[in-house]
Amino acid sequence: MIGSFPIGFKIWNTVKSNLFESILAETYNENGLLIGIKTIHSYNEDKFIIHWLRNFYDKQSERISYLRMIGTDFQNSQGVFFTNNPSENDIKKSLISTITRNNVIPMCIYLTVRHCIEATWLNDRDQFMYPNDKWINDFEFQKNCLAFALFCGQNKVTTKGGTNYWIPFTEQEVNAKDRFESHFMSDFIQGNIKPSSKTDIFSSVEEPIATYQVKPIYSAEAKQVFDAGRELWTYYHTQPNISINASLYDIREHFQGRNEKGKMNNKSEDEKYNELISNLRKCLKILARKIEPKVYEYGFLKT
Repeated sequence: MIGSFPIGFKIWNTVKSNLFESILAETYNENGLLIGIKTIHSYNEDKFIIHWLRNFYDKQSERISYLRMIGTDFQNSQGVFFTNNPSENDIKKSLISTITRNNVIPMCIYLTVRHCIEATWLNDRDQFMYPNDKWINDFEFQKNCLAFALFCGQNKVTTKGGTNYWIPFTEQEVNAKDRFESHFMSDFIQGNIKPSSKTDIFSSVEEPIATYQVKPIYSAEAKQVFDAGRELWTYYHTQPNISINASLYDIREHFQGRNEKGKMNNKSEDEKYNELISNLRKCLKILARKIEPKVYEYGFLKT
């Protein structure tokens, strides 16, 4: 479909035109004004991000939740999320992958690169690709992806699906009235949990892999996300009739409620909560902008 482009494109240059490897096209808005240059790629001989993710499948270790995955392009990204309660259909069609202590980081990277860049009509068909090996030694990038995945709206883990292993704080940090069922994530964030040496799936990746690092190396932007999240969790734990082990999804449901069709409301009647969740989302957007250049530099997306 080389010659089929939506209104707003004008071919500027073609690279390897006989094979259609990439095309540079000028893009215009509805007023005919130039927006910029869009590169349209062919992916005939490339490996997609799902091939990279398969290096980290772990079916032997204890499960902490699932990654729900579908497609390798932007238009399917809304179907990518964390859950501990997958549907029977997702299980039947193998649309889930187990998250364990051994693959938390690559699973968070996968979720983050799929959601840290806003989908538009220009990138709607762009494919997420098998990255180069530069991400391996960028521990700040890895931990920034962990922070993003913890607090983004696509983390749909809930206590209704079982144990919530994704509580990012200790009881003392949020003034919880009782002990949490799991301290896995707060320990992992601080670097106190290491992958099992017998099942370290990093050793099976095709590229050379550095020693797996759990040292907490977070950017200033990621720390702001943690601070905003801590304020939200602390406020939640001042409320009556709450779940001590609540996830972010549970907290949102508590304050926002659901409409008559069962869909979660967009806002809450609690203005303090609205202020806190708005600040968290603002900090997430700033962190996303920090991560975005790395997504292209490491080859998860082509420029």
